[in-house]
Amino acid sequence: MSDKMSFIDETLNELRASGLYNEIKIIGSPQGAWLNIDGHRVLNMCSNNYLGLANNPELRQAAVKAIDEFGVGPAAVRSIAGTMSLHEQLDRKVAEFKRVEAALTLQSGFMANCAVIPALVSKGDTIVSDALNHASIIDGSRLSRAQIKVYEHNNMDSLEAVLKEDNSGRVLVITDGVFSMDGDIAPLPAIVELAQRYGAMTMVDDAHGEGVLGESGRGIVDHFHLHGKVDVEVGTFSKAIGTIGGFAAGSSRLIEYLKQKARPFLFSSALTPPDVAATYRAIELLMESGELVERLWENGRYFKSAMQELGFDIGLSETPITPVMLGEADVAGEMSRQLLKRGVFATKIGFPTVPKGKARIRVMISASHSREDLDFGIAQFAAVGREMGIIR
Repeated sequence: MSDKMSFIDETLNELRASGLYNEIKIIGSPQGAWLNIDGHRVLNMCSNNYLGLANNPELRQAAVKAIDEFGVGPAAVRSIAGTMSLHEQLDRKVAEFKRVEAALTLQSGFMANCAVIPALVSKGDTIVSDALNHASIIDGSRLSRAQIKVYEHNNMDSLEAVLKEDNSGRVLVITDGVFSMDGDIAPLPAIVELAQRYGAMTMVDDAHGEGVLGESGRGIVDHFHLHGKVDVEVGTFSKAIGTIGGFAAGSSRLIEYLKQKARPFLFSSALTPPDVAATYRAIELLMESGELVERLWENGRYFKSAMQELGFDIGLSETPITPVMLGEADVAGEMSRQLLKRGVFATKIGFPTVPKGKARIRVMISASHSREDLDFGIAQFAAVGREMGIIR
């Protein structure tokens, strides 16, 4: 009898042979500048904890207080019996932070894209998407059943060429705000202008822009002063905010519409009380001070400058995200392993997350890193880079 599941073993063997097998490390400590992995203290250079809020004492206190008052779970979807006063408070706080009329919080940034895109467009409509958009945008677009057209990454001539085509139904232009693998920023003013010229809706996924761009980390729309000109902002709390969850933000009528049509809102349980309360406090902290955002950028500039001086290729990053470009997945994997032996946790990124031949170590700088932390990381990158012949 043939093994109908043999494809699993074949695929796993192929991934191991090609250097694309994903080795998942188990962390035994809170997120921070340093982590405990397998009993070893290592410098954390690969989490999305941009502002160091994931283990912030004030967020922890807010979460504990919410558990005492509201319990640990919502026990229902928001549209039936799961919307607590906490959820409504967070919706309003997100809208205030993003400087929009209204916002709707969801279970994750991934779910936010899967909620918003199919609600706005469907079969017979058209999505125009940047070639390097995140997987959640791709999957949300596929779920919509709209025709998907792709324009060259951040290429406005390519975008206009697609918009000039005979596009059916409603047209939705979607872009990431900050592209998470390369650290570059979408030319949002030009995207908005082209979309308006050709009658298309605009949507930006600002997952890596919140807490990074704009005043006190309000994101790319604030960064470019485009309030009221972008139809939908989608984001996440799982990166700079330090918690979990996602959101959609825009006009009051958009949010009212999503509450009626967005399937993850209608058919999946709400965020837990401690997550909501911790997120609310994180946003309050950002609105009180931009100090953490400024420190993040200072650390990013320092690290990137040192890596360039050493001779590493860090691509075209415009943000603290620092891709160390290595080409092949096996090279990136070996560098990651050698760095870990030296006390630096920096994982490889390979296909399908990035195209084949563009594997890298993606270094995620945080406001929680001290100058001594960064110097230690730079020294280990230099040592491993020289050992492997990547730099001189």
